[in-house]
Amino acid sequence: MSDLVFYFSLGWKHIISTEALDHQLFILALASVYTFKDIKQVLILVTAFTIGHSLTLALSVLDVIRFPSKWVEFLIPCTIFITALNNILQINKKGRSAKINYYLALGFGLIHGMGFANAIRIMLAKDQSIGMGLFGFNIGLEAGQIVVVAIILIFALIFLNFVKIKRRDWIFFLSSGVFALAVKMAVERLPF
Repeated sequence: MSDLVFYFSLGWKHIISTEALDHQLFILALASVYTFKDIKQVLILVTAFTIGHSLTLALSVLDVIRFPSKWVEFLIPCTIFITALNNILQINKKGRSAKINYYLALGFGLIHGMGFANAIRIMLAKDQSIGMGLFGFNIGLEAGQIVVVAIILIFALIFLNFVKIKRRDWIFFLSSGVFALAVKMAVERLPF
């Protein structure tokens, strides 16, 4: 049970810590097109991300796949600015951006999973309970993502319903900010 708690905490911190800006920005880009009335869709979306993340994490820990970390660190912000750009380009096409986001979440989760793979591979390789470790990490990751999504949706509720910001402007503002930060991160992480 202590392994489960340890890896849960690791997964939680992987999303909630101040060092998790890339994951938080990705979740912000994904969730910016939703409101509380879409809560079921948002939860499916973050679960799709977790599934992709978990798959490459497991394959990496089992040493089935490996990618150079400098490329993974570069590709992670690329996934963020592509998602944000998609939101901006699809801003006037109701529902279409949200559907594309499911595929982006799953596919880009694969890339994000590689980002933490080296660190957790070393920890899990020394541990006998790889399955329990991966399970705990992924449950912690999912719980952290749900908290981040809840915070985003609370802000959306406040700004859309009480401050009376137009939903289009809200999506554009968040997505533009995320896009700019992610491009800056990608440029700083150029692998060549």
